[in-house]
Amino acid sequence: MTSEAVNKSNQDSIGPEGEFSTRRAILTVGLIFLTSLTALNERQHLKLPLNIEEAKNLGGLLERYKELYYIEVLAGLFITYIFLQTFAIPGSIFLSILSGFLFPFSLALVLVCTCSAIGASLCYILSSLLGRKILLHFWPAKIQAWSKTVTQHQDNLLSYMLFLRITPLLPNWFINLASPVLGVPIVPFTVGTFLGVAPPSFVAIQAGQTLNKLTSSTDAWSWTSIIILFIFALLSLLPVLFKNNLQKKYN
Repeated sequence: MTSEAVNKSNQDSIGPEGEFSTRRAILTVGLIFLTSLTALNERQHLKLPLNIEEAKNLGGLLERYKELYYIEVLAGLFITYIFLQTFAIPGSIFLSILSGFLFPFSLALVLVCTCSAIGASLCYILSSLLGRKILLHFWPAKIQAWSKTVTQHQDNLLSYMLFLRITPLLPNWFINLASPVLGVPIVPFTVGTFLGVAPPSFVAIQAGQTLNKLTSSTDAWSWTSIIILFIFALLSLLPVLFKNNLQKKYN
């Protein structure tokens, strides 16, 4: 979608009918959210950790339950993580750390990447059905700016999505909501999410193995981990650079 198309959509959303559609979209998302939250609380009885101390307490509780209810604990974490990602609720970083505390590293990494990809894809679907009016109403400038960027990277969307997931240039919730509005196909979106969240998840899961020593979520980060993420971000751009060099050479 070009910036002109975004502008036109933005203009269409202005007026009584556009405002009504925006309110209806917000109410629909709210209804889906409340329904999902009710189902989550009834089935799992989990308190979402909002800080590192709550993550420690929940980790100690689940560690005891895990001995007898391994599958239930794994499923509870899986469902809760997807719920947070689907509705862009803060707290998934603590679940990533918690995964590293409760499970072997390889299992935790696959769990976090899978949950991130599924949750982000569900958020993508919700946005594709209901999010256009909301995004254009609340963030028209950001949508127009990113529309130009997506158009420039139309032939390299997978690499671009990887780069965005690895780096903090844009918040993940905004990427999830804006991608379908801007015409990013769901396949590069989902694959890019699964692979792109792996490097930062690697850091969080590794920190989870020493959960009891952490005092805040920022303790998971160090200069070494930042450098590693920077290297992975550069690697995600190599296919684009290689492709551009080939095009220049043969053109």
